[in-house]
Amino acid sequence: RPCGRPPPAEPPAPPAGSGPGLARPGTKRLPRAIVVGVKKGGTRAVLEFIRVHPEVRALGTEPHFFDRNYHRGLEWYRSLMPRTFDSQITVEKTPSYFVTKEAPRRIFNMSRDTKLIVVVRNPVTRAISDYTQTLSKKPDIPTFEGLTFRNRSLGLVDTSWNAIRIGMYAVHLESWLQYFPLSQIHFVSGEKLITDPAGEMGKVQDFLGIKRVITDKHFYFNKTKGFPCLKKSESSGLPRCLGKSKGRTHVQIDPEVIEQLRDFYRPYNIKFYETVGQDFRWE
Repeated sequence: RPCGRPPPAEPPAPPAGSGPGLARPGTKRLPRAIVVGVKKGGTRAVLEFIRVHPEVRALGTEPHFFDRNYHRGLEWYRSLMPRTFDSQITVEKTPSYFVTKEAPRRIFNMSRDTKLIVVVRNPVTRAISDYTQTLSKKPDIPTFEGLTFRNRSLGLVDTSWNAIRIGMYAVHLESWLQYFPLSQIHFVSGEKLITDPAGEMGKVQDFLGIKRVITDKHFYFNKTKGFPCLKKSESSGLPRCLGKSKGRTHVQIDPEVIEQLRDFYRPYNIKFYETVGQDFRWE
């Protein structure tokens, strides 16, 4: 080789499903990380915060591929993804995956290396938030108390009601641990996401193996909404707060009902803390 010139670099092979013309502006790739849950835990905040990072591209809508649209196939799923360069990570979020029995196996079959993010929150608060959201769309639904109990005087909680069932985190986690090691699942505290967003997002960035770019300087606390907002959004460079459906004032619930629910969730919470090696202090 004359003058010690290095050999010409081999161009990287384009991933399956991408034509030669797609390689320049980036390529649509299957996600390397998925926010799989939980509903009303703070998943939208995590997605909006992480997509500020230059090494992350996120799908803004929930594709519901691994629960509702699996029959459409992986190429359909890939076609929804944003274009990325080799140095970037594709992320999507669909919070219902966490409680979908088939989702762990389906994601594992796509890639056993997928990183999973679960945003958890005090299950009692989460259930009330879930009910509040449903009530805003269907004002004629039964009361929270009516839906919570099969028999209130006996303290029998109705675990078939989705708002209650989702918060039984230890039960759902078992399905995921059949396919993924704990080292591939990162748990975000929904409470700390409000009180210390930079700290929680720092851990998310570490988990994804990217530099800690998102720090305190990215956030300000919005007193009206009662949670942190971004000083600059990924798309416009203007302050960005989550939409009006976030931060709704919760329905007032009888304190006795809340106490009964705390008692119901306690054993599930303790098992969850022991399994993940993290105390979320919901007691």
